[in-house]
Amino acid sequence: MNSAADPIARAPTDWKGAAMQRRLRRRYRAEWCFRLLGLSAVIGSAAFLVVLLVAVLGNGLGGFVQTRIALPIDLARQGIAIDPARLHGPGANLALAAANIEGATDAAAKAAFGPDGDDLLSDSAWLTVRDAIKADPTLLAHRATIAVPAADAIDSAAKGHGDAVAQARFAGLQARGAISRGVDWGFLTGADSTDSTSAGIWGALKGSIFTMLVTLVLAFPVGMLAALYLEEYAPRNRWTDLIEVSINNLAAVPSITFGLLGLAVFLGTMHLPRSAPLVGGLTLALMTMPVIVIAGRNAIKAVPPSIRDAALGIGASPVQVVFHHVLPLALPGILTGTIIGMARALGETAPLLLIGMRAFIAAPPRGFTDPSSVLPVQIFLWSDQIDRGFVEKTSAAIIVLLLFLFAMNGIAIYLRNRFETRW
Repeated sequence: MNSAADPIARAPTDWKGAAMQRRLRRRYRAEWCFRLLGLSAVIGSAAFLVVLLVAVLGNGLGGFVQTRIALPIDLARQGIAIDPARLHGPGANLALAAANIEGATDAAAKAAFGPDGDDLLSDSAWLTVRDAIKADPTLLAHRATIAVPAADAIDSAAKGHGDAVAQARFAGLQARGAISRGVDWGFLTGADSTDSTSAGIWGALKGSIFTMLVTLVLAFPVGMLAALYLEEYAPRNRWTDLIEVSINNLAAVPSITFGLLGLAVFLGTMHLPRSAPLVGGLTLALMTMPVIVIAGRNAIKAVPPSIRDAALGIGASPVQVVFHHVLPLALPGILTGTIIGMARALGETAPLLLIGMRAFIAAPPRGFTDPSSVLPVQIFLWSDQIDRGFVEKTSAAIIVLLLFLFAMNGIAIYLRNRFETRW
């Protein structure tokens, strides 16, 4: 048919015409603007991350550094005499406390630095003297110089803060060569304390590890099996639809609601120990499970049907198809959902506050049922303190929390890549 005689026929596109050139320029301009917008979003996100890291590192690195004062002490002259045999075993701390090592430390500070010399030392300075005696009992027989933690005012002055009085006293100690600074290992190995110079993060970190272990052991297998059942075995009816809607809604429920549930069920009904990692893990597992189920169902659904058909075609049973073929291929996606859920659980504070994990715990937990705190709650409690030393401890604890999160996610990502299979 002649196209010229057909009224419906379109004229050929004039790609070099002015109208088409304007349309092309608009398309290129829109694409350039979209790419610029995406690049701006990436740069903006990176800038916010850099600002966050700089602020946290700037305030928190000082929390890993401790100011110490060289304290001359002569325990023999002060009449401190203890049988060296008592300095070994579990009763050593009690024996040294009964010998008034604390009073001897204060007396040595007054003799060395004046009538108010004991104010220059941290409240935990005598514990350092105690540990030094346990490590070297010969200190009881001669004069020695022991580096003990400085008071919070002196420590703040050493880091460029504090009032004029503290700065002057710090300058005097520095002129005498009595000041030294080093890594505060007690921050990484100690527990909570009312004194910022002796407060540590190990108790909360250990509580977080126990809590995350309980959460992972419960949420991962239950969430994975629930996803397998809903996607591979569950019949399609109104009850299944109701379960799916409920799981999707649970993933968006505020975390404090799970705290109320844990308070009512695990503490009020089951009477489990309060403030224990076991209860915290159970509560966080309820919150994490819907995320794992949703991610697991999407990962299972993404496995090509040809995998199932091929496995059935060579004689595999339905259970073998699921666990030998579908699950290994879906496992990377399930692990991705687990990473997201566990990262959210690690940073949660509200549900743990409701089950009592905000108590002052002066000793690290020894098991899953011992009273404990967790890193986010410890950070929350320290942030409420007005002491300058706790400001640094708060930022330092945030650094530890981020490192813990990176380590946990790094292990999960390694496992995900390890089990990933391409087809």
